[in-house]
Amino acid sequence: MILLEFSMSPMDKGESLSPYVSRSLDIVSKSGVPYRLTPMGTCLEGEWDEVMSVIQQCYEKMSSDCNRITCSIKIDYRKGKSGRLDSKIASVEKQLGREVNK
Repeated sequence: MILLEFSMSPMDKGESLSPYVSRSLDIVSKSGVPYRLTPMGTCLEGEWDEVMSVIQQCYEKMSSDCNRITCSIKIDYRKGKSGRLDSKIASVEKQLGREVNK
């Protein structure tokens, strides 16, 4: 199972990029792939082909009207493990003995 964190944004659309990020998040949420939006990116959890398909769809949408795009991707593969969007946070909270800000 893959945990993938990505951030994709146009470099030619000025300072406010939320309209473009929102379009990507719409693709992510409609994909059915479990995800978490963070202030600096989005985390996806699924099989390789699933998560990479979401990235490709986001890229295709953004490249339809953006001439320059930046994309950062981090991937964490762990065989046989799922539910890590929540379990990784729960593990840290257990070590701290308290909840963390979400």
